[in-house]
Amino acid sequence: MGTALITGASAGLGEEFAWQLATVRHNLVLVSRDEARLQQLAAKIRSAAGVRVEVVPADLAKERDLSRVTTRLRARTRPVGLLVNNAGFAVRPSFLDAPIKDSVSMEKVMVHAVMVLSHAAARTMVERGRGAILNVSSVAAHLAGGVYSADKAWVKTFTESLAVELKGTGVTATALLPGLTRTEFHARAGLDCLSYPSLVWLSAADVVARALSDVRQGVVLSTPSLRYALVGQLARLTPRFLIRALSRTEDR
Repeated sequence: MGTALITGASAGLGEEFAWQLATVRHNLVLVSRDEARLQQLAAKIRSAAGVRVEVVPADLAKERDLSRVTTRLRARTRPVGLLVNNAGFAVRPSFLDAPIKDSVSMEKVMVHAVMVLSHAAARTMVERGRGAILNVSSVAAHLAGGVYSADKAWVKTFTESLAVELKGTGVTATALLPGLTRTEFHARAGLDCLSYPSLVWLSAADVVARALSDVRQGVVLSTPSLRYALVGQLARLTPRFLIRALSRTEDR
């Protein structure tokens, strides 16, 4: 039985990660801004799975909160064996129309915090000779869909670079690149989910199951579902001027 720390754990993929990891007897450290939802989730998981669940309320855009999570990752008692950097959000409307503070907050949560937490976790894990880091990117990393795509492209490239540096240490790094997944993410971002056909949607349970399977196998780039794997491959082969022409800021 190990311990997993999950950011953005109060809903969506983060909540699904918590349940699936608890099912296989991982203790949990749940991180989110929404302390009330975290406490409710923690109580349910403790009751259903009988594992230890710690709650760390934190806004990762704030340095003081980020520092608290970093301190937990460095702890020698009950060490974290799996870090899931899942916290993230999207803003509307476009980059030029939205207040710049919104885009800066996105960068702090989905780039800066991912780097800081990965650094803390990796150094501690390397000392023990084992561990795994899972950073949630997106198929949008292949596109040109505004700040969100840019941040997720950074996560993808950063994770690949981290995986290279960690080779031979017993610690792995995996980037998860899901496509459209049925969570509350899109509603919170103000996106019209009805404009997309049902065929493109993935279930959170399937995405998380594939991600955890790939982490166990040391896969660096995890893309759930064959259709999104093909989308990623096509995007890599398509000239960038066509990607720019086809991309929309609401693509996720």
